[in-house]
Amino acid sequence: MADETHDPVMARITAAIEQGHAGDRAGARAGLETIWQEVGADGDPFHRVVLAHFAADVQDDPTAELAWDRRALAAAEEVTDERAQQYHASLAVAGFYPSLHLNLADVHRRLGDLAAARHHLAAARERLPDLPDDGYGAMIRAGFERVSALVEAGDTAVAGS
Repeated sequence: MADETHDPVMARITAAIEQGHAGDRAGARAGLETIWQEVGADGDPFHRVVLAHFAADVQDDPTAELAWDRRALAAAEEVTDERAQQYHASLAVAGFYPSLHLNLADVHRRLGDLAAARHHLAAARERLPDLPDDGYGAMIRAGFERVSALVEAGDTAVAGS
């Protein structure tokens, strides 16, 4: 099993993610954008999917968040299980899709595009069986239920507002 110490780009991505989790969203955003520029739109798809997925989470503008979520989904289409498992043996690309589609559904919901939100919820629903039966899988399943209920209610509000 590989780890981030053997992948300096992933080590930098992880550090930026941790910076965001510690509350420095602007710093995380700047760090991830810098790494994106270095990796490039045609760089390693595993780096791009992870980077874009987390860059979306630290955006203040939902339109920018949508752009990053779309980049993450596009990069996932190029990642192989073998590449993902070079980073961690437990990873399977199929398990990425429920979260990627859930994020797209939620940002489309907040942007008022409920039809697009429903489309991505349907795609996420199809992929829920690909989630592991662990804390991560439970978190994504709970998020799916929450966003589904909000879309069903026509709620386009940002959480906490």
